Amino acid sequence: MKQTITIKALKAQLAKVTQDSDPLFEQFQNDSRIGVQTLLKQTHRHLHQQQLAMVKFQQRLKLEHEAWQHGINFVAGIDEVGRGCLAGPVITAAVILPHDFNLIEVNDSKQLSMETRQRLYPQIIEQAVAVNIGIASPQVIDQINILQATRQAMKQAVLGLSVRPEKLLVDAVDIPINIPKQRMFKGDAKSASIAAASIVAKVYRDHLMAIYNDLYPGYDFAHNVGYGTANHLHALQTLGVTPIHRLTFAPVNKFK
Repeated sequence: MKQTITIKALKAQLAKVTQDSDPLFEQFQNDSRIGVQTLLKQTHRHLHQQQLAMVKFQQRLKLEHEAWQHGINFVAGIDEVGRGCLAGPVITAAVILPHDFNLIEVNDSKQLSMETRQRLYPQIIEQAVAVNIGIASPQVIDQINILQATRQAMKQAVLGLSVRPEKLLVDAVDIPINIPKQRMFKGDAKSASIAAASIVAKVYRDHLMAIYNDLYPGYDFAHNVGYGTANHLHALQTLGVTPIHRLTFAPVNKFK
């Protein structure tokens, strides 16, 4: 009977397996076909990787679980993107996750590919209890400095949430708002809520910079998203500054 099933059919069955103890492994462990044994090894490896990913995901939910267990149901993670750019706004995001959040791939946006971030973005929006964006324009950044502009944009993101959070998890920056908060460095790798916020902010800003790429051709904003790459610096020298450049940032201030 073991020899009658095709490798293609077995592959389809193994794709549905979720545990190493599944009877299929024992049923085909002595199958003489190399293709079958390769499939079994690949499935074992995949399950092991999934288990590791789940363990790491649960570690990133530790802060949220601790809050939930103490009756704090609405925990918002906040993060920003674009602080070091020469052009474009700082974008912040605040995200409140549900207790049954299950997107195990959600991690620090810098650790994910563009394709993965774009795939996760709508799933985060769909699963989240609440999501909101905060924006600090280049003009505001020039007026009050990058740190204060980031704090203001984070406050805007939190206050605009459809559900008021009972606790904030924040990546380093101190938000001027009267809600209990826990600040940490590299929070997007320690908290799933902050990680989700980092993905939302990153994808939102990347899309915005793609629009600016069409409005201000020649600066390669679709690829450098406002950072000071060689192409961007060359465009500043030859084309000058745009309305979305931060005039107080070097070397932009040399060309204004």
